[in-house]
This record gives sequence, structure tokens and C-alpha cells, in this order.
Amino acid sequence: MAEKEKAEKVVISGADAIACAVKLCRPKVLPMYPITPSTLVPERLSEFVFNGEMKAEMIHVESEHSAASALYGAYATGVRGFTATASQGLALMHEILPIISASRFPAVMAVANRTLSGPLNIWNDHSDAVSERDQGWIQLYCESAQEAFDTTIMAYKIAETERVSLPVMVCIDGFALSHVYEPVQIEGQSKVDAFLPPYKPHNFLDTSDPKTFGAVAFPNSFFEFHEAEEMAMQEALKVIPKVNEEFGKAFGRKYGDGLVELVEMKNAEYALIGMGTLVGTSRVVVEEMRKQGEKVGLIKLKCLRPFPKDEILQACKKLKGLAVIDRHASLGYEGALTIDLKAALKDEKVKVEGFVAGLGGRDIDVKRLRAAVETIMKGEKGYWLK
Repeated sequence: MAEKEKAEKVVISGADAIACAVKLCRPKVLPMYPITPSTLVPERLSEFVFNGEMKAEMIHVESEHSAASALYGAYATGVRGFTATASQGLALMHEILPIISASRFPAVMAVANRTLSGPLNIWNDHSDAVSERDQGWIQLYCESAQEAFDTTIMAYKIAETERVSLPVMVCIDGFALSHVYEPVQIEGQSKVDAFLPPYKPHNFLDTSDPKTFGAVAFPNSFFEFHEAEEMAMQEALKVIPKVNEEFGKAFGRKYGDGLVELVEMKNAEYALIGMGTLVGTSRVVVEEMRKQGEKVGLIKLKCLRPFPKDEILQACKKLKGLAVIDRHASLGYEGALTIDLKAALKDEKVKVEGFVAGLGGRDIDVKRLRAAVETIMKGEKGYWLK
């Protein structure tokens, strides 16, 4: 089928939006294993492959562990790849995730965020991806289907920048975004090609330039591998805003500075901070409270890893209180995002309070978010926001 050269506006799900973006990015290998609620992504990609719209090899693997392993194999041979997963599927990939990042393979994976069992639950929270935040993958969280489409394209460019060369997770809230239909502008192939050039691998198996992957690293070298990954993460803090800016110039859309987006923060005394679809509801809360004369703002955290400490510090300098909405509990010690923010802001005057919310798909509505803001305005402690 002929490639579409003109942009078109369509109403599709967040999962479909990611699949459409992946097609435009021209990966060659798609190792896939279905798991709710990410299954819509490989379903749509399989349609693209088998009806001739997409020239790629779809590998039907026997597990998510195998999907991650095959993704590793694809990049080891020097081709662009993609996979998608969720929840226990991401947990099953855990063994392979740091192997991909340590090999400096710029893979891209969509995660339709779903709670980790048990008890068995198929609904949304961030416990799957946030539990993997230390495995050397860049993590970008999306608020809308359009942002999911755009972020997938940007993810490849970020990952494939030579001084980064790290894999990226594009995270969308399961069901709340993966299955929700919204208007999305699908860009033309030539425009995406101009933004994202053909993949030119820096690290792969090449007989003319032999390299070793997966060898044993003794104590005299293992440290340096992870030090190099940390240096690459710091480079990503520079590259992500640059790619976000370039995307804005090319397509007319960008997301804050690519790391964070600030809403009504200019004179704010109190603020909410969170990731994913809860940001949309938070915008309503901030708007309502602003109309009532309250100096309330919102910080949308788009990038969890690398953690944008400097941008957070700058945004929070004049705040009295910050309410952190965590969709993942680090059981035994607060929410994971709260822990990061308290560490980042330990020398600032702002009082940081964490609110664990939305576990297992429980709604995070205006009433609950307003309660969190009012709690910090009273100088009270955070809690599990049921």
C-alpha cells in the first residue's frame, strides 16, 4: 500500500496511536507477546505487517522474557526494533532490561501501565514501570493519545543519539489511555522520515569491526559499564529537551521542555505534581482553585528517568508546599516519586508531602486531588488518598 504523505486527523485509542507512530518509524523487527492492556499495540502492528503497510518481521514469541531477548537480538544485528508490554509481562522482562541498557542498545518499548499482581488486577497504576526505574531505561510518561504518538517518534531519536544510546520506555496508562479514543493527528511518512533518519547503529555485531556483547565483566570493569550508563543518562537530560524542541518546530507540538511541563507556576505557592493521565484531572483542579483565588500550580513530570532534578528545583523554589501524587507505593517507605522529590528538594524550604493514589485502577478524581492540595495548604501530612 502507498505510504501516506499528508497528515490526517483520526479518532483512535492511545494504543492505536503508538502503533501508528511505530509504523512511521520503520522498525524492522517486532518481537511481541500479548498482555492486557498492551495487546492492542501488537494487534494493530500485525495488521500493518500482514496487509503490506509495514515492512517488518513480527516474531510471535512464547513469553515477554523472550520478547525482550529477541529485541536484544534485533539490536545486536544492527536493526531498529520495537515491542510492547504491561504489568507481569514487564516484570518477566526484568532479567533482560539491564542487559539491553548495558549493551547500549537504543531500543524503544511501549508500556501500557498496569498494576502488578497480587491480588490479580488488570487495571492501571504505575507499579510496573516505576518498579523498573533503576534498570538503565529512559522513562517517558504520556497524558494523551496525541502525546503517546508524538513521544514514540521522539523516543527513537532520543535513544539513537550517539551520546545517549540507551533504551526508552514510552508509558501510557492502561485502559485510561490505551483504550480511550481521542483525536490524534497522524503525520505523513516523509515528514517523519525527515525528523527521524534511517537507523545507523553504533553498537552491533559487525565482522569488519568486531565487538563483544554479553561477556563477563570482572570487578575491574563492571563498575565502568554502569558509570558510562549514568553519564549517558546525564546526556539524555540535555538531548530530551533538544529533541522536544525540534519536534515542536517540525510538527507544531511540544510538551513543556520535554522533561517537565509547568502549569500556572509563575506565582504559585502550592502545587501538585504527577505523571500520566492524572495530569489532565489535575489541570481542572488547578483551574478551579485559581478561579477561587488560590495560588495553586501544577508540575507535569514527563520524564521520570533520568530524573530532571534541576528543572524540579527551579520550579519549586518559591513554593510553600508540594503534593506528590504517586500511583505506586514503595511498600515500607512512602511512594517512589515522593522519595525522589524529597531527596531532590531536601535543601529547599518547600514542604513535600506524598499521596499514594489510584492503586489497582481506583479513580483519581477532582475531589481527591483537591483534598491533597488542601492538605498541604493546611500544613498537614500526606496519606494514602483512597
